[in-house]
Amino acid sequence: MRAFELGDYTGPGGLTLTKVETPRPGDGEVLLDVKAVGVNFPDLLMTKGLYQHRPELPVVPGCEIAGTVVDAPAGSGWQAGDRAAAFVWQGGFAEHAVVPVNSLVPIPESVSFETAAAMVVNYHTVHFALSRRGRLTPGETVLVMGAAGGIGTAAIQVAKGLGARVVAGVSAAHRAHIAESAGADETVVLEAGFASTIREMTGGRGVDVVLDPVGDWLFDEAVRSLAPEGRLLVVGFAAGKIPAIKVNRLLLRNIGVVGAAFGAFLEVDPRLMKEQAESLDRMIAAGVVNPYVGARFEFEDLPRALECLDRGEIEGKAVVLTG
Repeated sequence: MRAFELGDYTGPGGLTLTKVETPRPGDGEVLLDVKAVGVNFPDLLMTKGLYQHRPELPVVPGCEIAGTVVDAPAGSGWQAGDRAAAFVWQGGFAEHAVVPVNSLVPIPESVSFETAAAMVVNYHTVHFALSRRGRLTPGETVLVMGAAGGIGTAAIQVAKGLGARVVAGVSAAHRAHIAESAGADETVVLEAGFASTIREMTGGRGVDVVLDPVGDWLFDEAVRSLAPEGRLLVVGFAAGKIPAIKVNRLLLRNIGVVGAAFGAFLEVDPRLMKEQAESLDRMIAAGVVNPYVGARFEFEDLPRALECLDRGEIEGKAVVLTG
């Protein structure tokens, strides 16, 4: 089969399209014929050797895929021909991939492979962050940082699906339309002093929840945006610098900073993806969740898709089609 192997940690340029043996599933694993691949920031970090998961080289990266089941173990509930989307730590940049059964979810009939591949990492991450880690309740107000990107647009829709009012934080005014098309109630440009704007928008109170995939200096300003008992959900550091906070600020203001690492939690709760998929499917049926796919690439152009992501050129989500 064809696959992109990473030969060195030099970024997307370290990927080479080559022929490798089709993997064989082991116990508790399914073989998936990959139809579409989601392009993610963790994939980009892995090509640079900067991700938490740093395998020995050469390796086939790629963590978000959608396709059809080729082979599945007896009693797994899966059979050949089933449409499925999956999260894997590696192996997704290929025409076939092996997936643990607990990392596989069915694709609704109304959803294409392209859309399914755009959902797994971003939508499951933000659902885990907002619902399980952030304990978001209907009527609360959420500030979504980086709201014009793939994880930002996903967070807008999931927060709306959970009954929240959503303020979308974007890097520039010309990107506000992306957040608005995803369903944001209001938008704000994330520039110096944006916490003051947030407080004006919320009658001086602040927001109940901030979902932050950006980090860097924006984190500190986001802390200032929180209402009493507010929660800041850390899901990534796309801006580069990992921020820090003095915990006396949490004590004095009765606020919390909460980590949300979806992939790592699958080993803690094997039912997580299934339960979240059921919730997301209801949001799809209600018309709340509909991934914004801003760029599509052919399989041969996968490294270029990562390069575009690295330069900040992707609006919403990028997807690679394998055939």
